[in-house]
Amino acid sequence: MHSDDTSVRPTAAASRRTREPSGYRRWRDGLASRPTVDRAYRIGVGVVGTLVLAVGIVAIPYPGPGWLIVFAGLGILASEFAWAKKVLRWVRARYDEFMAWFEKQNLVVKGIGVVFTAAVVVATLWVLGALELVGGWVGLDWAWLQSPL
Repeated sequence: MHSDDTSVRPTAAASRRTREPSGYRRWRDGLASRPTVDRAYRIGVGVVGTLVLAVGIVAIPYPGPGWLIVFAGLGILASEFAWAKKVLRWVRARYDEFMAWFEKQNLVVKGIGVVFTAAVVVATLWVLGALELVGGWVGLDWAWLQSPL
């Protein structure tokens, strides 16, 4: 390739500027042109995103995809709200920093993290009455298994 070949081909940025909008972008622009429909759509995205985010926050201490659900909820919100896009970037950066720090820690600190996580899980299961329920299945009728609620 010759050095003057780059002037013939458009750059990636120029190509993006001249491309047709995506199908989603055209659809979303169509909604935006109708204020009532646009507002209803944004409210729906806000409600769904907030619910997914709330489920994710509750699921964080449990084994499984708690943080993934949080990021999904923020991603849903960020599709319509600029503030959510900023929050998503900030939360991802803090999460990545924390995980990098935690990964470098010795076994004692990691063990404390596991014990703390397990304590949160057991405490919430107790508050929600799951310990009493499972205890009843195996014939344990201990008073301390009863939920305080």
